[in-house]
Amino acid sequence: MLLATTAGTTLALAAEPSLKVGDPAPKLQNGKWVQGEPVKEFQKGKAYIVEFWATWCGPCRVSIPHLNEIHNKYKDKGLIVIGQDCWERDESLVEPFVKKMGDKMTYAVAFDDKDGDEKGKMATTWMAAAGRNGIPSAFLVDTKGLIAWIGHPMQLKETVIEDVLAGKFDVRKAAATYEQEQKTQGQMHAAQMDLNHAMQKKDWDEATTKLEEMEKLLPEAQREGLAMTRFDILIGKKDYPAAYKLAGQFSETHKDNAFLQNELAWKIATDKSIDDRDLRLAETIATRANEAAQGKDPGILDTLARVLFMKGEKAEAIAMQQKAVKLAEGDMKTQLQKVLDSYEKGELSKAD
Repeated sequence: MLLATTAGTTLALAAEPSLKVGDPAPKLQNGKWVQGEPVKEFQKGKAYIVEFWATWCGPCRVSIPHLNEIHNKYKDKGLIVIGQDCWERDESLVEPFVKKMGDKMTYAVAFDDKDGDEKGKMATTWMAAAGRNGIPSAFLVDTKGLIAWIGHPMQLKETVIEDVLAGKFDVRKAAATYEQEQKTQGQMHAAQMDLNHAMQKKDWDEATTKLEEMEKLLPEAQREGLAMTRFDILIGKKDYPAAYKLAGQFSETHKDNAFLQNELAWKIATDKSIDDRDLRLAETIATRANEAAQGKDPGILDTLARVLFMKGEKAEAIAMQQKAVKLAEGDMKTQLQKVLDSYEKGELSKAD
């Protein structure tokens, strides 16, 4: 829910998914294997994580190194990780992407099989069947071939993996919990629609009421995930002191989440509805994003460069944008080069 709410990645579930926790895992219908030992079927005694991702998916890039850490930690204990490419817009980008990830993506990776199914057989029999409308999404298959867990890979706890590998995981209990979560998700979806409608009308008081209704549906530990929506409402109200205080606190508690930090900094820097931009705060947040990404994400470097340029630090902005261009590939490289050209002319580029 955290990423779904803050980053615009839809993780809502279909009304009546046919594939649930506790069900036998569907068969594997992969296409070409990009790397790793091909997995043709699930073996008894082995556990599997099947994670759906794509090269264009920002949150996927954040979760891949984390998934690789899990792969390295448990690969000798009976866990097999499969990176299942899904909904890919340009499949020619997949192999170069995996190669560039290097030691951050060493688990097995496969294309989807689109022979007779343009959406992909894995996308249909796993993602669509489970009502998963957003990526990254992961399925944990236990040692008996049953689905033990479904969700965002960053939310999969190692204790769950360890219990599955040890044969101690209670799949029936997990299935009951998942079913209850499905009902809550349905209520959350309805509340989210009402909230979106209120925000579109710019009825900020109604939006606040709907947000509070959503908070009551969530366990206390998950309510923090609505912080970005509350930030949007405060911006809409023009209550900038409260908005920036919330943004600062949220950023401080999520220093390692590069994607979230970048989204927040970009919004402060580019949202046309903001009359009073706190560029100092935006720089702090964008810098945290860059540190979390170890200076290797061109999109984050682009955000930081923009903030620096807006602050009047043009030489620093140009140097930062040059780094972004150097790291980028394809259409992104072309786009970032145009931004760099505008900075070198002393002009702030249009925010796309």
